[in-house]
Parts: sequence; C-alpha cells; structure tokens
Amino acid sequence: MCLLRLSALGDVTHVLPLLHTLRTGLPNAELHWVIGKAEHRLLDGLPGVRFVEYDKRSGLQGMRALRRELGQRFDALLQLQVSTRANLLSAFIPAQRKIGYDRSRSKEGHGLVVNERIPEVIDGHVLDAIGRFCEPLGLTRSQVTWKLPVPADAHAWAHAQWDEDGRNTLLISPCSSHALRNWRAERYAALAEHAIAQDWRVVLCGGRSDLERSTGDALLAAMPNRTRVLDLIGKDTLKQLPALLARADLVVTPDSGPMHIANAMGSKVLGLHAATNPERSGPYSDRRYCVNRYDDAARKYRGQPASSLKWGSKIEAEGVMDLVTANDAIAAFERYRSDFS
Repeated sequence: MCLLRLSALGDVTHVLPLLHTLRTGLPNAELHWVIGKAEHRLLDGLPGVRFVEYDKRSGLQGMRALRRELGQRFDALLQLQVSTRANLLSAFIPAQRKIGYDRSRSKEGHGLVVNERIPEVIDGHVLDAIGRFCEPLGLTRSQVTWKLPVPADAHAWAHAQWDEDGRNTLLISPCSSHALRNWRAERYAALAEHAIAQDWRVVLCGGRSDLERSTGDALLAAMPNRTRVLDLIGKDTLKQLPALLARADLVVTPDSGPMHIANAMGSKVLGLHAATNPERSGPYSDRRYCVNRYDDAARKYRGQPASSLKWGSKIEAEGVMDLVTANDAIAAFERYRSDFS
C-alpha cells in the first residue's frame, strides 16, 4: 500500500493517526509513503513504513525517477493530497485502487486520478477527513495516536535549554510559512510581557529563514524585558523541534506546522486564527485556548458570516490577522492559567 502526502509539516502530522490505524488493522501490509524532504526529516525513524522522498523542484523528471524507485504496482494508493502537483504525481504510482477524497474536498483534477473515494465528510477537522481513508479498506479509526519518532538525544537537547525551576513556560513560535497568517511582532511582545509579569518563562523558537529571524528580532526589540526571553530561533533541528515543543506548558503560534506538532506532543496550544478556521485546522486535541476571529474575517473580507462560506475556505488577506488583538491572546493565556493554576 502506498500513501501520497508530500507536505506540509502539520499535514503529515495529521496522517500519523491513519498510519497507526493501518499498521494495527492490516499488520501484514507493506506500507510505503511518498513524502517531501523536510517532512521526511521530521518523521524519520517511524517504524513500519518505507519513506520515498519526492523533491518538488525535480518536476516530471523526478516523477519518472520516483516510479523507478518504487519499483512495483500497489494494491492501493491513498491519495491524501489534492494539489495539482500531487495529483499529477499519483499518475506515476501504479496501483489497482486509487482512493481519494470525497467530491466536496476534490479540486485541481483530483477526481481524474482516483477510482474510489472516501465517504462524504461533512465539515470536521482535517485530521478526521484523513482518518476516513481507512474505511474503503474495511477499517475504522478507533483512536487518535501520533507517536512522533523523537530520539532520546533530541529530548536531551531540549531539556538542556533551561532548568526545571518550577516556572511555567510559554513558547512562542511566531511564523507560519503562509505569510498572511502571521501576527504582528509587537502583539507577541505584549503577550510575552504579560506572561513574564506572571513569572512565566518565555522562549522563542523558529527556523533559519530570514522571516523567522527578523520577526524574532522585531519581537524582542518591542520588549522592555527582552533580556528575560530565551531566544532559540534557528538553533534547533526538525528532530529537536518536537522535543522542544513538548517542554512548553503553552505554545502560542498561528496556524502552522509547530501548532500541530505541539498538539501531537501533548502540549496545549494558544492558536491565533483569523485567516483559517480553528474548527477545521486548529490544534486537534484541544482548542479551548485558541483565539478565533475567523467569523469576523469572513464578515469583513467576504461580506458574509463564516457559516455561509464553503467549509475549509481560507481568508488569507492583507491585514486579516490584525483582527486578533493582543488582548485576545492575553485573555486566552489567562483561560489557560485559570484552568491549570
């Protein structure tokens, strides 16, 4: 059996519960997963699956090379991505059964490359839709399990970053790869100052991109107590990131890969939502501490309530995240403190 989900970090995290269901329900099945490079680095070491990388930059030549590397015809392909690239790539993966999304989630030619569909999914979280791919195979997902493969040395690195001194930790991962989902640095700074005033530790994390570094610098520049912030932006690896997120009591982030990785590691998430609907793409396990301005965004930018939009609509418009105020985030932070004090 072959799974096709190339990206992104959060989305491949959503596939893990399906993968564990397949491994349990079909213990003799050989599982292969066609995946992107960065996503493979995150999941490397996951038992019971053979990863096959596809480099998005390699185009049709890479697709032909992938077919040669796979070297077989599969009983079933689970087509878990509806982008044009993924739909085209699926044509290079020979399989008797090509199982795709229901019609409401199909786009960019998805229906042309599959010969079976999962049952119709009414609303619901992205992870639940992915979870239904086991149903055409005669299985039912009974539980949600992630079990991210995090090596011991990654946990050791994370534990070395700060001492266990009894203080709670707010970890800020400020950037999504979708720039219009990102929040203003000075608003993160206001939340961080509030947390410090409650004697919380504040930690910054992020990758090595110019955007993440400049956002971190702007955030720190807006803080009177910047010297009390532990800045780890650009200092971790993809294998260390889950361990770092697991050490936080509360992770604040826009809709991003770290949001879903933190959720998979058991951390609570203060998600910042206006461009996307947290009921569809927020932290799966617990959305009590999310800020939800999606309906406000729908009314301002689409002229109608969110309930009138097609499920899954994104409102990635200039300025949409300004609908999320610093006071919104502080109120969500205080909800967490009230629940766990």
